Amino acid sequence: MTLNTQSDPLRVRQMMNKVPQVTVYFWIIKVLSTTVGETAADFLNVNLHLGLTGTTLIMGVGLAAVLVWQFRAARYVAGIYWLAVVLISIVGTLITDNLTDNLGVPLAVSTAVFAMLLVATFVVWHRSEGTLSIHSIVTTRREGFYWAAILFTFALGTAAGDLLAEGLDLGYWRSGLIFVALIAVVASAYAGSWMNPILAFWIAYVLTRPLGASLGDYLSQARDDGGLGLGTVLTSGSFLVAIVVLILYLSMTKRDVPVPVVPVDRRAAVPQR
Repeated sequence: MTLNTQSDPLRVRQMMNKVPQVTVYFWIIKVLSTTVGETAADFLNVNLHLGLTGTTLIMGVGLAAVLVWQFRAARYVAGIYWLAVVLISIVGTLITDNLTDNLGVPLAVSTAVFAMLLVATFVVWHRSEGTLSIHSIVTTRREGFYWAAILFTFALGTAAGDLLAEGLDLGYWRSGLIFVALIAVVASAYAGSWMNPILAFWIAYVLTRPLGASLGDYLSQARDDGGLGLGTVLTSGSFLVAIVVLILYLSMTKRDVPVPVVPVDRRAAVPQR
């Protein structure tokens, strides 16, 4: 049967998953992006003296523009996708920082609120679409749920990471080790088939956010504050270069291009009387 691309454009769109395959490159870039989200937000806020409000507005507009670009793309494009992830990492960090610094919301409260918002997003997403798998982001609505969940994972990860490192005074490297241990537990459970793959993915996605933030703070913050004192410029610049190199590599090799998904017509599964 020939597919009529003019009369059924949505069906064509459904065959193109716009989320990359989850490979080792995916997780490396994810951690690098979360680190940049933490250090770049500090750089714009402090070094460029934009302030939290100014930085949030600029990054928010940038994120909105890139997400429009991402949604309009007909397929997965590594550069667009990961630019959106980097920007949403920065915005997620800024949301938590605004709540903490400007509004005085305790980190424990922010962590709990973002956790509930993330769970609520998953519940609505699953009730609407029947799955939370990133291998099925094949419609605009699912893509909307996906990016909403991503935003809440970054905000939650920032709040949880700051809660451990600063609120509980564990420090950056100790907090990082805790998150590494938790990720190892999830990876072991997944490898041993003790945990649902979708659940394992989303737990790991949340945990890599505070891991990256702890790494970024440890590298960039002053020695008196428990860091190595490398500064936000060097840390952000180094990690951004690494991200660009990996994206260029993936763009050339296509190692993370998602496998085309054949859409399932739910109406066909309903018995006809």
